[in-house]
Amino acid sequence: MSTDLTVQQVQQAVPPNLKTAVTQALVDQVNQISADPLIAEQIRNNYISYTGVLKDGKFKTEDYLHAVAYVSYKLMGYTNQDAYFKTFPTRHAALVAKGTSSKDISSYVHAYNKGKLVNLIFEQTLVPTWVLNQDLHQKALNVQADLMMHANSELVRSNAANSILTHLAKPKEAGPLINLELNQNSGMNELRELLTQMAQKQRDLIASGVPTKEIAEQKIIEGESTRA
Repeated sequence: MSTDLTVQQVQQAVPPNLKTAVTQALVDQVNQISADPLIAEQIRNNYISYTGVLKDGKFKTEDYLHAVAYVSYKLMGYTNQDAYFKTFPTRHAALVAKGTSSKDISSYVHAYNKGKLVNLIFEQTLVPTWVLNQDLHQKALNVQADLMMHANSELVRSNAANSILTHLAKPKEAGPLINLELNQNSGMNELRELLTQMAQKQRDLIASGVPTKEIAEQKIIEGESTRA
């Protein structure tokens, strides 16, 4: 099955102000960006994914295509110069034919790599650190939960309980967020709710002067924390 993009697909991806600029010739250029079918598919996917950088209408669609191709090559591990040459093979051939020095070519590549459009697209490719480090976030919560239940110091237990309450608190309303499809099952939700309830109760008991030993012997029964 062909993975080539159609005019309609590209028009749906770009901002409204650029829909009329999407022609069959432009789409053909996107589809024929590389002779390697795997690389071509990667660039096509990225072309659709990063069209948000065009919303201000400051960049030409052809320049955008070249920048996407350059960033795509960079993401595949190519050096700045190799990515530049693969993106602009005709320009590379012309520079070599003119006898352009390696220093000058490096300067051109450096300038392109630092360009605004290229870096706006690079920003779109970055994965937030909180996504990359989700496992560490959960491990940190586990440590805090253990301290809350078993630490000898009442201050440590109280601080751990407060930390859990803070990090499991309902997030404040914010602007539109990217849906990363990080679905959670009911068990995880129940555990989160239970830990939050326990943390609050532990703080209340510590504040009321209940002995640490007695608090440590609490048991979890049907989602509630009770004293043994």
